[in-house]
Amino acid sequence: MPEASIIVPDSSRRRFIQGLAAGGVVLGLSSFIRPGRASEATRTVTGMAPILSGTQFDLTIAETTVNFTGTPRMATTINGSIPAPILRWREGETVTIRVTNHMNVSTSIHWHGIILPYEMDGVPGVSFRGIAPGETFVYRFKVQQSGTYWYHSHSGFQEQTGMYGAIIIDPAEGKNRIQADRDHVVQLSDWTDEDPMDVFARLKKMSDYYNFNQPTVKDFFRDVADKGMDVALDKRRMWNQMRMSPTDLADISAYTYTFLMNGTTPAGNWSGLFKPGERVRLRFIGSGTQSFFDVRIPGLKMTVVHVDGQDVEPVTVDEFRFGPGETYDVIVEPGDQPYTIFAQAMDRTGYARGTLAPQAGMEADVPALDEAERLTMEDMMGNMSADSMGGMQGMSGMNHSGHNMSGDAGMGNPVHVRHARTEYGPSVDMRVDTPRTNLDDPGIGLRNNGRRVLTYADLHSLDAPLDRRPPEREIELHLTGNMERYTWSLDGLEFGRSSPVHFRHGERLRVILHNDTMMTHPMHLHGMWSELQSPDGKFLARRHTISVQPAQRVSFLVTADALGRWAWHCHLLYHMDAGMFREVVVA
Repeated sequence: MPEASIIVPDSSRRRFIQGLAAGGVVLGLSSFIRPGRASEATRTVTGMAPILSGTQFDLTIAETTVNFTGTPRMATTINGSIPAPILRWREGETVTIRVTNHMNVSTSIHWHGIILPYEMDGVPGVSFRGIAPGETFVYRFKVQQSGTYWYHSHSGFQEQTGMYGAIIIDPAEGKNRIQADRDHVVQLSDWTDEDPMDVFARLKKMSDYYNFNQPTVKDFFRDVADKGMDVALDKRRMWNQMRMSPTDLADISAYTYTFLMNGTTPAGNWSGLFKPGERVRLRFIGSGTQSFFDVRIPGLKMTVVHVDGQDVEPVTVDEFRFGPGETYDVIVEPGDQPYTIFAQAMDRTGYARGTLAPQAGMEADVPALDEAERLTMEDMMGNMSADSMGGMQGMSGMNHSGHNMSGDAGMGNPVHVRHARTEYGPSVDMRVDTPRTNLDDPGIGLRNNGRRVLTYADLHSLDAPLDRRPPEREIELHLTGNMERYTWSLDGLEFGRSSPVHFRHGERLRVILHNDTMMTHPMHLHGMWSELQSPDGKFLARRHTISVQPAQRVSFLVTADALGRWAWHCHLLYHMDAGMFREVVVA
């Protein structure tokens, strides 16, 4: 690797965010890394991960070094690559995967969205004890589905340090609905040179440590010019009393994150080749530890055909947002020119990018980041047109009724909300009494941007519900937190203070997720499908991960057909580790 690829500490922040053009995994170094020696003695691996096909697989987990920014750092890798190898299976076959741990700490692999026996699910402390140093654990299960999925560590912060890869499951003979001339995996992730434990500690001490989009004096005087002094003062006073910020869209920004596409920095420019006239399938996988991405390909429409491993009615869009855990497959038909695949972070502090091109080495213009938008009171409190306004802890003496904050059309009818007693404590700083139930909102930063943006309301599975029975009962969980303390929980109880959720084997139940926070949470239920419902109770789409927007209330149906112990959690890793996690027991 040439010496020019090493970045000295005072390099521009732009260079840091975009990373090295040759950034990738550095193999074969000891744990003590001298930057100069690293550049002289090692090679880097970038671009697509290798593809492993068949029914027998051997995966080795180890610590190797990586250099995305000019400073070598330790990473957790599977078979020495970031991303890990793409595993290609076939529906109906039985796969055997031998995973050997060459580290000095325990590890695990979870097969995200895969239906399998709970002992094979790979969650330490829930479905198995983990893979100890020096041990080999054998995963073996029958593949009962097809589509795009992924796998990752479920131990500590190993996912953040590089332990994730893609899974492609080819459908059984005669079952393929989606025709494409070629396909590419596009796996999006985030990387930090910091120790993730240090990142977590900083968030616990100051939850907005990485937020550099705070309201300024200039913003205040803009509000004065637009709305008058009284309204501007009232608005600023309201946010201050809530001890929250309207710019708090993401906990971790590009101040420390470098966003990656297939393990490649923006400067590295991952490229996927095509021949003009081909139908190209792009399999987008959200592997960002803490990042939502807004994806578009300027000059090229995308037809969404497959979501979370399930075929959906085709819908053509310019842009879609997806979060950690979700997968979206699109079909594009590019012409004889290069196109930029642009994936900007929801907080607009950085982006991942790559190129679709008819020839290697071609590039297209990279668009500028959109301007960051701010959360509104509708984002915070939901259906502002309802009869009563939401309560918020720590806001005594504040009269909401004096503010004209009517909600958008389609907010849905007001619902009766009950908060658990456990929500009234130090772990919860906000409770939403008037949630919105609509699914046709693309989310903050995507509304009315002049592009056709996908929403959950657009998604309709081609297959019917798995179970035609009506639900026998309801389970309601509230997504809760305290931003200032950086605690995240369900019903105000962090995992360590909670009891398992119990499903009766074989029952059909409705689950309601009610977001009492100002952040979007991608909620992942292991082992069972979540059949998303419209506000009026109609079946929309089968999902394994459902993102719940601020002050939103969503429902889905579950058939508890998988005996065992399962995990249910927010897929923002730092939220999960802070307590937004429950065990589910099906018995």
